[in-house]
Amino acid sequence: MEAVLFWILAVLIVLSALGVVAMRNPVHSAMSLIGSFFCLAAMYVLLRAHLVAWLQVLVYAGAIMVLFTFVIMLLSLTEAELGRPRHTVFKVVGVLAAGCIAVAATWAVLRGPETMALVPAAGTLKSVAHILYTRFALAFEAIAVLLLVAIVGAVVVAKRRI
Repeated sequence: MEAVLFWILAVLIVLSALGVVAMRNPVHSAMSLIGSFFCLAAMYVLLRAHLVAWLQVLVYAGAIMVLFTFVIMLLSLTEAELGRPRHTVFKVVGVLAAGCIAVAATWAVLRGPETMALVPAAGTLKSVAHILYTRFALAFEAIAVLLLVAIVGAVVVAKRRI
């Protein structure tokens, strides 16, 4: 049963991630990203990392996506401002890189669980808190500052247009 749920969730994550990139409307892309976040949280539940799943839902699907949606609505881009779709070298390289990552991930999953090193206590509150506040404390604070700067920058850009 877990294997079936894994593959269903994996397909849903990939489809919603493709929807994030493929959709022209930024609000629809944000909604597709929320769907991807929820499917990823369900994948964490399959891995028995319930804390990480709740954090995924509360922080990313909740708070961060509310901020993203607020910034998208604040910018209120029209179809004329979005312009026509363009195919650049960076998009082609991105698609090729995503394909390579998908092939590598599929190969790792098909090789079997014996090749995957799972930590027995990973995803629990104690293990996450220990790692977050010891090894990654500086990175945690840097990401918080980066998110704050990005939000302030988006507000400044939107305010100039008003």
